[in-house]
Amino acid sequence: MRLALGVRYNGQAYQGWQSQLSGRTVQDKLEAALARFADRPISTLCAGRTDTGVHGLNQVVHFDTDIERTPFSWVRGTNRYLPPDIAVQWAHPVPDAFHCRASALARRYRYVLSQSPVRPSLDAGRVGWSMYPLDGDAMRAAAALLIGQHDFSSFRASACQARSPVKTLRRIAITQHDASPDGERCHWHFEFEADAFLHHMIRNLMGCLVRVGRGDARPEWIAEVLAARSRKVAAPTFSADGLYFVGPLYDAAWGLPPESTWQAEDAAYDGSP
Repeated sequence: MRLALGVRYNGQAYQGWQSQLSGRTVQDKLEAALARFADRPISTLCAGRTDTGVHGLNQVVHFDTDIERTPFSWVRGTNRYLPPDIAVQWAHPVPDAFHCRASALARRYRYVLSQSPVRPSLDAGRVGWSMYPLDGDAMRAAAALLIGQHDFSSFRASACQARSPVKTLRRIAITQHDASPDGERCHWHFEFEADAFLHHMIRNLMGCLVRVGRGDARPEWIAEVLAARSRKVAAPTFSADGLYFVGPLYDAAWGLPPESTWQAEDAAYDGSP
């Protein structure tokens, strides 16, 4: 039987998703918990690897097993052996043809940014930070120039292993929340959706959007960065602290929970900028 799981985690304490010799990764903790519950080794694949410090809201994994348990037993039994900052949210049997990575139609990320004269404290590690006020309209104008299918080499880490830098960025939504009366303090949410992302692509996009938001570059500059296809011309990579992997989207035919299902508003994208 092939089983899919939805996993949520706070990435602050971990060296990213992918298993390492240190054992201090989310995958290592999840597989150790699954092995204790199942009383045998279980190897997982994930929909999207996350880096050190990056959080997951609905990471989707799959694995094959001959153990018969109810879906909720997999949730409760696995969570019993997981640390407090990782929890399985749901479990669902899927056909053998399902692959958490290859079957995904799109992936979504959210970046949460605190705008404040003072650095984060209670939410340290869970939000990015700008000590300078940001211009939302300028950032939205810059973001609009990135929508569509492009070569995103300028936003690609040198260690990226993707076969092609060409990706289709379907959506960037930038919204302001919890603004103080004087306008100095607020939270910004940046929502990204694409068919796939390059290594550090979101954090490199964030560096450029924040530069525009601070007024250090005009919105049109981001189109120049995109056209250059060179990492050297873009802004520095932004902090991982406020980055969340919202999760992949799949065809509804797989029967996965709504938060993992491709909706009509997603399918409405026609590929135009």
